[in-house]
Amino acid sequence: MYDPSMRVLTVLELLQAHERVTGAELARRLEVSPRTVQRYIARLQDLGIPVESTRGVGGAYRLKPGFRLPPLMFSGEEALALALGLHALQHLGLTALAPAVAGASAKLSRTLPRPLRERVGALEDAVQLDAFPWTVPTDAAVLSCLLGAVQAQRAVTFAYRSHEGVQTRREVEVYGVVHLDGRWYAVGRCLLRDALRSFRLDRISEPVEGERTFTRPPEFDARAYLRATLPFARAPYEIEVWLDLPPEEAALHFAPGRVALDPDPAYGGTRLRCTREHLESFAAMLLRLGCGVVVHEPPELREAFGVLADRARAACRTPPVPDGRATLPV
Repeated sequence: MYDPSMRVLTVLELLQAHERVTGAELARRLEVSPRTVQRYIARLQDLGIPVESTRGVGGAYRLKPGFRLPPLMFSGEEALALALGLHALQHLGLTALAPAVAGASAKLSRTLPRPLRERVGALEDAVQLDAFPWTVPTDAAVLSCLLGAVQAQRAVTFAYRSHEGVQTRREVEVYGVVHLDGRWYAVGRCLLRDALRSFRLDRISEPVEGERTFTRPPEFDARAYLRATLPFARAPYEIEVWLDLPPEEAALHFAPGRVALDPDPAYGGTRLRCTREHLESFAAMLLRLGCGVVVHEPPELREAFGVLADRARAACRTPPVPDGRATLPV
C-alpha cells in the first residue's frame, strides 16, 4: 500500500494527467475520504504546486494552466504493475504486440534505479501466467483501429465473417471493446441492422474509421451487455458434462460468461453447461483438469474424446525401425 507521501504524489500525477479531477474521483481512486483529499491538496500547495480548485456543484481540482513537472519516478508497486501488465498482453491473443512489449519493457527498465530494476526482473521471472486454451489470436491493428474510433466517436466500416462463414460489410458505431472468455469483442450499434450487436475481432478485417460521428450512450456497459447476451448466442454445440470437482475448485479453471457451474446434489461434483464451437480443443482442456469427466451432451463431444484417445495411443507406441535406416528417436 502507498504511504501518505506516495498518495500525495499520486494526486499530482492524476492532476497532470487530466485537465480537471473532482474531489470525489480522487477519493475513489485513492480509497480515502474527501477530507483526506483536501489535506493532500493542501500539502501540494504548501510545496509550491499551483493547484487550483472550484467550489460548488461540479467543483474540481486542476493544475494552473501551463504548469508541468518532469515525469516522476515510479514506485515499486507502480513499476511492478506496469511490468506484469506488459507480461500479460501475450495471453490476451495479441501476439503481434510482442515487439512493442519488448520495447516498452526495455524503456521501463531504463527508467528504474538498479535495486528496483532487479526486483522487478526477479518478480517477472518468478511469475507464470497461463492463458485459457481457447484464447483466440487477434490482429492488433484491428484492435487499435477500433479503440481509436471509440475515442474519436466515429463509425467504423469493416468486413465481417459470420459463424456460418457469410461475409458482409458493416458500419458500426462502436461503444466499447471487451476481452471475454478468450476472445475480443466490439459492441455497438450496427447501422445495417439498426440495433445493438457484438462482433468478434478475429472475424473482422479491413477496418476503416469513417467521417460519420456519433454520441456514445452515457454509462453504457459493454461487458454487461455481452454477459447478458452471449449465453443465448447461437453456437453449434450445447455442452453438459459432469466433473469430479467441487464447484469452487472448478470455477478456478473457467472464465465467467458462457460457462454455468452448478453443484450436483445426487453425485457430488459439478455440472458444467456451456456452448462451444470447437469440441476437440474443449475436450483437451477438460483433460487438463486431471479429474473424472462424464459427458452427457452432445454425443459429438464423446467422439472428440475418442479422437484424442487415438492420438494419445499412437503417440505412446514405440515407433517402428525401417529396414536399413537408423533407429528413430523414442
